[in-house]
Amino acid sequence: MTLCASLLTFPTVTAPAFAQISATGSQTANVAPGTPQPASPRVAYWDNWTDAQGVSHLTKCNLTSFQLKLVVPQADKEWLGRPMHGAATVVTNVQPAHWKGGWHQNPRIQWIVPTSGTLFMQAMDGTRVELNPGDALLGEDLDTRRDKAGHVGHLSGNVGDGPVTLLITQFDDARASHKPCPVQ
Repeated sequence: MTLCASLLTFPTVTAPAFAQISATGSQTANVAPGTPQPASPRVAYWDNWTDAQGVSHLTKCNLTSFQLKLVVPQADKEWLGRPMHGAATVVTNVQPAHWKGGWHQNPRIQWIVPTSGTLFMQAMDGTRVELNPGDALLGEDLDTRRDKAGHVGHLSGNVGDGPVTLLITQFDDARASHKPCPVQ
């Protein structure tokens, strides 16, 4: 799987000297004064949201709420973010070559991540994006209202001649925010 390098950025800051102590109490690393240390990452995603007039939009956002944590004692610390939680279903869709989804709303709040192929998504306001493997989209275009052209929700389909595989996490109890970039 190829990830898009542009989605994950790590600004650097200069940290004072310190010794990192593992969960067992042993020193795991010494960092010299002035050594650049990564700051909290920014992970890009697209938000497909609905405004108060029932029109869907696509807005580029960033996940920024991360904590550097030790997840397991044997591993180094890693950046952890929990943008959403709750009861969820994970779905894998494999859309055949040249698949078109027509205009529709997401069935529930969901994260969509292509793992192969390229998916396009177009909002009712005309904004169109292409999602490549590793890109992420928060689908929350619920409560859209059919426009004069008959459009509702979003239009989606495959780009190119191959299939598109999507990993989708659908949240049972999540509610649409009706504003851009609700998840930080």
